[in-house]
Amino acid sequence: MTESLVKDYYTSQVHQEWRRLVRDAYHRLEFETTLHFLEKYLPPDGLILDAGGGPGRYTFELARRGYQVVLFDMTPANLEFARRKLKRAGLPKGAVGLVEGSIVDLSHFADGMFDAVICLGGPLSHVLGAEKREQAIAELVRVARNGAPLFVSVMGRLSLLVIELIMFQDELEMPHFTQIRDTGEYQGDRGFTACHFFLPEELQAAFCGQGVSILETAGLEGISSHHPRYLNQLARNELRWKTWIETHYLTCTHPAVVGISEHMLLVCRKHT
Repeated sequence: MTESLVKDYYTSQVHQEWRRLVRDAYHRLEFETTLHFLEKYLPPDGLILDAGGGPGRYTFELARRGYQVVLFDMTPANLEFARRKLKRAGLPKGAVGLVEGSIVDLSHFADGMFDAVICLGGPLSHVLGAEKREQAIAELVRVARNGAPLFVSVMGRLSLLVIELIMFQDELEMPHFTQIRDTGEYQGDRGFTACHFFLPEELQAAFCGQGVSILETAGLEGISSHHPRYLNQLARNELRWKTWIETHYLTCTHPAVVGISEHMLLVCRKHT
């Protein structure tokens, strides 16, 4: 049921999701901050799994940088969009592979097959139930080679509560608000699709005992979270923007900042 809700939602959002990360300075901050950490920890070359990669924004970016990438997603419309993009991308033959499936089951792939695994923008958030999320994490780790980095970003619970205050105060009277507040689980009753919203300590705990070492956690929107209008305005002033971006990278790994961000990133490395 949950998987079909998520699939239906993203089938209707293919073009919006492709544009989301580059549509303005605020949304690009999530993209650029993620790339910052990818550049810091990815090997110089190799085969990468983009698990739950949607229409392929990160897949195409990494393929342009010389990596081989497998785009893995459960929504056929996303893969069809990526297939059309691939024909016009001018990438070397075999640079990008497309595979349909859910991150809960990566049986398409052998143990230790990938030099890095990315799961970005929230695919793990769309897995409801702690046991299924544990299964998905185990699969992401299983297909990474020993010593490989993994990058997982999810949607933040505290951030969502702030958004409810700013934009959706009527929802404080609805049962799903307290369910999200107390458990992080949202069944997709209204507007957005089924989703689990994480606390930072919950995300870290989910990876403990999975055969990895946590390297860093970061708030991708950081101290700019919930302020798109002000950030987009700031981006028009080059000098001020430079100073703000320096401030962003200096603060985005602070635990308090990770907790309030719309998206949080965990970087870990599989044990050798």
